[in-house]
Amino acid sequence: MTTEADATLITQSLEIASERRGDLMSAVYARLFRERPDLEPLFVMDTNGAVRGEMLSRVFDAILDFIGERAYAHNLIHAEASNHDGYNVPRKDFALFFRTVAQTVRDASGGTWSTQTDDAWSRLLAEIDLYITANA
Repeated sequence: MTTEADATLITQSLEIASERRGDLMSAVYARLFRERPDLEPLFVMDTNGAVRGEMLSRVFDAILDFIGERAYAHNLIHAEASNHDGYNVPRKDFALFFRTVAQTVRDASGGTWSTQTDDAWSRLLAEIDLYITANA
């Protein structure tokens, strides 16, 4: 489980990134496709960005639930990792998306991103990975 201190740091970083950059969708996907251009064709039918926006929104919601009550996020992450198997998206690429979000939030947070924030995100991503790879 995420500690209260980690949850606070992660939430603050999300808030700061949002305040400084607004909608992070373009930045997240630009980073993802820069790092993994082979993933961009998976979104060829998403001509208006609605699928990308929905996917990113669900990731943010899942992160906030995961660091909070965990009412559903742990199950959602596992289920969506399985669903993405059907899209021929390997689990490592599914996990990469969460890392890409974290890196984009870090960049948008600028000088407010601390070692403690980095450690909190690292712990979160490691725990999320457990749900992504479970029963793979």
